[in-house]
Formats: sequence, structure tokens, C-alpha cells
Amino acid sequence: MSATPRHTHLIAVPFDSGRRGERMGAGPLRLLDAGLASRLEAAGHTVNVTVVDTTPGLWPGEIAAAFDLATQVAARVRATIDDGAAPLVLSGNCGPAALGCVSGARAVKHVFWFDAHGDFNTPETTIGGFLDGMAVATLTGRCWHELAARIPGFRALPEDAVTLIGARDLDPLEADALARSRVVRVPAESVKQRTMAFRPAVPGEPCYVHLDLDVLDLSLGRVNNYAADGGLSVGDVRETLGRIAREGRIAAASVTSFDPQADSSGRTLSSALDLVVHLAGLLHGGGA
Repeated sequence: MSATPRHTHLIAVPFDSGRRGERMGAGPLRLLDAGLASRLEAAGHTVNVTVVDTTPGLWPGEIAAAFDLATQVAARVRATIDDGAAPLVLSGNCGPAALGCVSGARAVKHVFWFDAHGDFNTPETTIGGFLDGMAVATLTGRCWHELAARIPGFRALPEDAVTLIGARDLDPLEADALARSRVVRVPAESVKQRTMAFRPAVPGEPCYVHLDLDVLDLSLGRVNNYAADGGLSVGDVRETLGRIAREGRIAAASVTSFDPQADSSGRTLSSALDLVVHLAGLLHGGGA
């Protein structure tokens, strides 16, 4: 076993749609309260925890809050990497986590996005009006250009830098946009059958891993109110994460979208803790 220290910085963003501690915004703190830091320490990590809040005095609007949080996450991810530690973001929403991680890490060449949803809507295609359903579209420069450009280190990624894994619940116009895009799609079924066709263009290049927990199958418990049938098992996700870590280098990662109130059985919490600890090991080049 390697004696290399594992310094992991957990960056908690307890917000959902600009509201603190509600719905999926309660997820990050629930993971911490369930002993996540202790589990990581038992696995050989030195753990620091930061809880991100909106800037004091900011008017609590969803859009302003999301980009404010992304800016703060970017600064903390950058500082974490500069300190030689690994940044792992726990977030209610996908957008602040993803924009913050990719902007803060800066050298990211590939994004591996585990999600039941495409998050490829824009204000012109959405039918639900959910800002967080636009995260991948924002990351690839399809929308919210001015606000994204204000995040230090942000640059829009080419569409083919994004591999979307396990997405199965798409809005109609979103599905059309994805079909016309260069985003790489990996269906849940190909993950289950181990027939995935993807790899980073150059082995060892820095990657960002985005794990929206609703990529998991409903048979494992309900992650949130947006969960959908036909998802992955914990083993499927672990196997795929291991492949990504073997072929690339995970520079930053996030785990998102856990709503404790939806998890009536407690099974989702158990799965989430397992996956976070596994992903943290991969951030340090461990695991398989």
C-alpha cells in the first residue's frame, strides 16, 4: 500500500435553486452529518471541510445565487489544488459544482458526467424552467455566456470534451439538441453490459468527474424527486469511475443532487457514502 498522503478537501455547497438547506440543498450537510469525513479518514485521508455560502448581501435569486456559488467554488478548488490537495465538491445543484470545478481546475480537458438527465437545456428549450437543467449547456458555451465568463478561470469546453453517462430522462427539445451535438453519449445499458466506448484523447490528461446521484437506479432507493427508472447500480458506477481513473487523471470531482427527504429507506445515503469514499480514492490515483 502506498504511503503517499491523501489530502482531501470536501467543499460543501448546501443549496438548491438558491435556497439553503432545502430539498437537494440538504444533501451535502446530511452526508457530512452521517460521518463522511470520518470514513475518509479511516480510508487514509487527511480531510478538510469547507461549507460555501452565498456572498453576504446578495439578493437571493436563483440565477444570481448559482453563479455566485460557482465563483466561490472555483476559488476554493483552485486554492485546494495549489495546496496539493484533492477537491471533492458536495453540492445540492449540478451547475455551481461543475462550473466551479472546471473553472478552478482550469486545465480540465474532459468531463465525465453521470446523470439521469442531460442538463443540456437552454432558456429557449426548457419546459420546466429549472436552471440546473442547463449545466452542461452552460459548460459548453450554449447559454449564460456573460455570467459564466465572470467566473475566474472559466472557458467553454468543446462539446466532444463531455461524455454523458447514463442519461435517460430528457426534455423533447433537449433530446433534439443532444442528438445534433458532439456530446458523447454512453447509455446506461452499455455501462451495465460493459460495452462502453469512450476514453480520454490522451491518457493522463486532467478530467472532471461529475456524479449526479440520480444516475443510480430507483431500485436502490430514491435519490431525489427527479429520479428515473433504468439507472445504474453502485457497482456499475464504481467500475466506470475506475476505468476513467485508469485512462485519465481526475483533477476534481463532485457528487450532487441528494435529497434526504426523498430517501425514506436510507439506502441512498449508504450508496452515496460508498461512492464518495471510492471517488475520493480515485482523486489520489488509488482504487480501480
